[in-house]
Amino acid sequence: MGVKNLWEVLEPCKKTLPLHHLQNKRVCIDLSCWVVQLQNVNKSHCPVKTKLYLMGLFHRIRALIALNCTLIFVTDGSIPAIKLATYRRRLNLGIDATQDGENSQNLSSLRRNMGSEFSCMIKEAKYLGSTLGIPCLDGVEEAEAQCALLNLESLCDGCFSSDSDIFLFGARTVYRDICLGEGGHVVCYEMDDIERKLGFGRNSLISLALLLGSDYSQGVHGLGAESACQIVKSVGDNHILQKIASEGLSFAKKKKNPKRQGPQGQVKCNNTSTTLSCKANMNGNIQIPQTDNQYLRVVEAFMNPKCHSADSDVVHRSLVQRPFQREKLQLLCARFFEWPPEKTDEYILPKIAERDLRRFAALQYTSSQLGVNFPLKEVPVKCPVSAIIKRRKVHGRECFEVAWEEFYGVKSSVVYADLVESACPEKIKEFDDRRALEKKNQRKPRRKKSEKECSVAEIDQKLQDLLLDIELGSKSSLMASREIISDKMTTTEINFINRDPPVILDSEGDADSRAAVLCRETGATVPKPEVIDLLSPSPLVPSRNVSRCAQMNDQHISIIDLSDSETEKSPEHARKARDLRLFLASIRDDSH
Repeated sequence: MGVKNLWEVLEPCKKTLPLHHLQNKRVCIDLSCWVVQLQNVNKSHCPVKTKLYLMGLFHRIRALIALNCTLIFVTDGSIPAIKLATYRRRLNLGIDATQDGENSQNLSSLRRNMGSEFSCMIKEAKYLGSTLGIPCLDGVEEAEAQCALLNLESLCDGCFSSDSDIFLFGARTVYRDICLGEGGHVVCYEMDDIERKLGFGRNSLISLALLLGSDYSQGVHGLGAESACQIVKSVGDNHILQKIASEGLSFAKKKKNPKRQGPQGQVKCNNTSTTLSCKANMNGNIQIPQTDNQYLRVVEAFMNPKCHSADSDVVHRSLVQRPFQREKLQLLCARFFEWPPEKTDEYILPKIAERDLRRFAALQYTSSQLGVNFPLKEVPVKCPVSAIIKRRKVHGRECFEVAWEEFYGVKSSVVYADLVESACPEKIKEFDDRRALEKKNQRKPRRKKSEKECSVAEIDQKLQDLLLDIELGSKSSLMASREIISDKMTTTEINFINRDPPVILDSEGDADSRAAVLCRETGATVPKPEVIDLLSPSPLVPSRNVSRCAQMNDQHISIIDLSDSETEKSPEHARKARDLRLFLASIRDDSH
């Protein structure tokens, strides 16, 4: 529980930080708090034997491993003697808390029942952590006190705990809760913010524990958090404990008069669960008698808790990371979660590879700060990334799908682009060069413009040009055929004019045979009938004597005179032109 209502008092100092805030940090975890959180989440859904709390712990650990966040589990030891009254009350043992509290100085700490259901859950959590290479530090008494000592001695960057009294033990940075998944974050409180915003130091927080109540004391009945804060602020952090040591809690004044008084003017301000007896003087001051100096023992319990010292061998061993035990993890997941080994590897191996990539990036950064810049191939530690496969985008962030080295046992996974850039920018350059070379070797297909890219005006202009080309092509073909026919006729005429005509007999009976003979003698052939398409009649040839063979040739030539309308616009051309114009009209209609 910690200090009553202290989280509400510290609410102005609450910060919600992104999960990657824990990157490259070392944190201590009050394991009991995590198990309680995960157990409460899953208690209403299924029995404990399904081990969902253990599965939740596994996913928390793998998320922090990927961030290269070094974890240290811390567990509770014996129950402090000053806490026995509270502990027994929580177990509903029916023991008089007042009497037990008064005699607590004569009691020693109580060993926990290691055979209880909760203790078995802690053992399973510790074993899961050991398979993942997480050390565990068993505290002497309170786990949060041991975490606070490590944080106070700068042996860790923060503590995970939901017990608010961790600040009273000296913690400087406390993470109360953690949320995974998209938008993952941690809820953080820092002592620097508490001192700056609220004006409460460690001494003031211990005084609030005496006034409001905690695991070690019941506090003053009827005194609220706001009034207690005002009382503590009025004295100041530097003098509050000295005032309590000299005067007790007599300086704590109630804002309103007591409701009930006994025959000697005593104020009945304590109930059956109160360990402190209160007296009121005529001015209404609350006075706490110094019988047994209980409040001093509370201060002493917070200021000097029983813990392993920072320079002890136990603490030094807990700071050394353990190796990852893959086979034991597979057996544990198969036993509790019914996962095959492949599924376990799929969950954890990419996270371990990503953790090593972050360590490699940290090494590169440290080397650059020292002015030592080695080429990637000459770095003593091998880069975990073998090659970059492709670019990806996850939740709006640029990422790379990378291939890992073989010793990780996983082929590829997706990591953030900024991490790859900080760890091995040479791999990105190799990937970009390889992609550019592949694009250069591939023949780039001709890009076709879509209908949206082509405007109606462009289509209209292209079709008009096509129609004009068709018409010009038909005219040019006709002119070419006309020139060829004219050249043939001129050549034939010249040949006949330049040759001496043979002697021709007057007999007309053998005219055809003579013509054939004359043609053979002159080397001419009997022409086949030709169809000549002329737009205009040939020019007049001067009259001259033509041989009988030439006359016969002329008889075999048939000239077809076509009008301008028939040649310039044939039915086929007219049909094509009509189709094109209809197509243009339809496009114009669609554009409007």
